[in-house]
Amino acid sequence: MGMKLYAISDLHVAHVTNRDHLQRLRPHPEDWLILAGDVGERPEQLAFLFRTLSARFARLIWVPGNHELWTVDRDPAAPRGEAKYRQMVGVARDHGVLTPEDDYPLWPGEGGPCVIAPLFLLYDYSFRPDGVAEADVAAWAAEERAACADEIHLSPEPYESRSAWCRARLALTEARLSSLSPGLPTVLVNHFPLRRDLVRIPRIPRFAPWCGTRATEDWHLRFNARVVVSGHLHVRRTDWRDGVRFEEVSLGSPRQWDHARGVEAYLREILPGAPGSSQ
Repeated sequence: MGMKLYAISDLHVAHVTNRDHLQRLRPHPEDWLILAGDVGERPEQLAFLFRTLSARFARLIWVPGNHELWTVDRDPAAPRGEAKYRQMVGVARDHGVLTPEDDYPLWPGEGGPCVIAPLFLLYDYSFRPDGVAEADVAAWAAEERAACADEIHLSPEPYESRSAWCRARLALTEARLSSLSPGLPTVLVNHFPLRRDLVRIPRIPRFAPWCGTRATEDWHLRFNARVVVSGHLHVRRTDWRDGVRFEEVSLGSPRQWDHARGVEAYLREILPGAPGSSQ
């Protein structure tokens, strides 16, 4: 059948149900798997997942979600912000998992050659209405009972704000992507959606400011994307923009997926890939 590139995100292995079902995944000895963030909050949760899945897939590629950046340990010496990110990168590398800090791998299978670019960009609150100032986002969201725990758990240290950290990541990542061969297509992987028009969360529409940055609206064109992979929204779907396929690949909390189908059913084929539909 040939090797395939799959993706999934928002596995949230802090939930016992999700952990148990992940251990029932069948082996994919030739296939690669993208893990598009929100695996868990603690290093031991990442380690569990990487041990479990590295035994089933030929290669793992991981990007952090906001949950990986949370500091939930009350110990004042616990790593925060950039230090927490680097800690999680270290866990990934200990298990042979590729991260946004590593060289971008070249997909050698059908649908390639294609550069797989795992990104860590964060968000800058710009997915908000033009008439709402950044300083007023939390109050505006609260009017419809929307809030984000990042405001408590996700420290931007040493940056002055999460927006400033986002700007730094954008500059670093844009430089890396710009150095790629212009003739090679890419698979762009980021936990947060790259476009505001893809953020459709009917149950909490005012959560959008915590979902990305307008700075990446045209990155699928600028950087020759064949597919763009994201998670975060817990709204699985396939979209097309300018001939580029966008895949939201979340699993979610136990109440958000069908246990009878198993996690296997929620692996999204990215390459060679075919137009999918929402699951």
